[in-house]
Amino acid sequence: MRVLFVFGTRPEAIKLAPVIRKFQSEPNFKTEICITSQHTEMLNQVLDFFEIVPDYNLQVMEKEQTLTTLTCKVLQRFEDILLISKPDVVFVQGDTTSAFTSALVSFYYKILVAHVEAGLRTFNKFAPFPEEINRVLISHLADFHFCPTLKAKENLIKEGIKNDKIFVVGNTVIDALMETLKIIRNKNLERDYKEKFNFINFSKKLILVTAHRRENFGKPLEEICLALKELALSFKEELQIVFPVHLNPKVTKTVKEILGNLPNLYLLSPLSYPVLIWLMGKSYFILTDSGGIQEEAPILGKPILVMRNLTERPEVVSEGIAKVVGTKKENILKEAAELIINENKYKKMAKISYIYGYGQASEKISTIIKNNSRKEVSLNEDKFQRILG
Repeated sequence: MRVLFVFGTRPEAIKLAPVIRKFQSEPNFKTEICITSQHTEMLNQVLDFFEIVPDYNLQVMEKEQTLTTLTCKVLQRFEDILLISKPDVVFVQGDTTSAFTSALVSFYYKILVAHVEAGLRTFNKFAPFPEEINRVLISHLADFHFCPTLKAKENLIKEGIKNDKIFVVGNTVIDALMETLKIIRNKNLERDYKEKFNFINFSKKLILVTAHRRENFGKPLEEICLALKELALSFKEELQIVFPVHLNPKVTKTVKEILGNLPNLYLLSPLSYPVLIWLMGKSYFILTDSGGIQEEAPILGKPILVMRNLTERPEVVSEGIAKVVGTKKENILKEAAELIINENKYKKMAKISYIYGYGQASEKISTIIKNNSRKEVSLNEDKFQRILG
């Protein structure tokens, strides 16, 4: 069976890496990889770490391009790859433009689409933007829906997706996280990391920050940065803040203008995945607008303050590990200060949880594809004739 994985961003790569490695280890599958290269530098870090070599590269990255331009590029270029690869199943992950457009082209050619991390919803089409709508559209194109939780499955059933096409497997990011922790331990990488970050005083409370979402560009990101600045100044004797800054110029410009030259706030270049995981483990709590960190932090027992107005991962909030604090300066300051000062509140949130699985999602996905897709795969090569509209 021919399987093609398509992705373009670092989060997609992290979450698909363990699935790809699993399929590559199975003799029943011929596995190929197509990258769109939206985050070239950050994407390559993940590919190198997990020793994944792409077969195809769409090279769609261009400065300041619009979502429309990106969508058109992937649609056109992925069609050419599909005609070369001729897969039986195309795997996409999550909610990116690459995932949606690849699923759409696969649908045009009647190729089975497997959607990893299906069913997440905020029910607000502009939050996250454009990811919420991308994910909804993929759900109505996909043939296999691999959900991280029961809540995600319930969301799909409410939208009319057939129950026998939905599989609750956990989140593949937990597979990646556990594999990463094992590599760090086996290669004794912690020693190197401590040396690399010898400017950080780990005896103080360390706050890890990530902020990069498109809907937070502009005023929301300014508010986030102003909150961080006041936090750093208010707790300068007991606090260290580490902020790996996303490469998008709309992020870097705002962050550097507001947060430069603070003695206990460190603006870093984007970190490799294992280093980020290691720093998460060293942190006291995490301030983030990232989706993946909301899934990873519970395994590490780290409280999360989510700097967004909505989250498509309500399980982590219900579990009491995360709190959605929005992007207003006053809110972020209030909630962060409480975690620093109020030890009882901190302890209630700082707990290990396996709400997103135990690291077996890739194994489950492989088994499901083996058991279910062969009977659905058409061997009729005519489906790969170029479709003329």
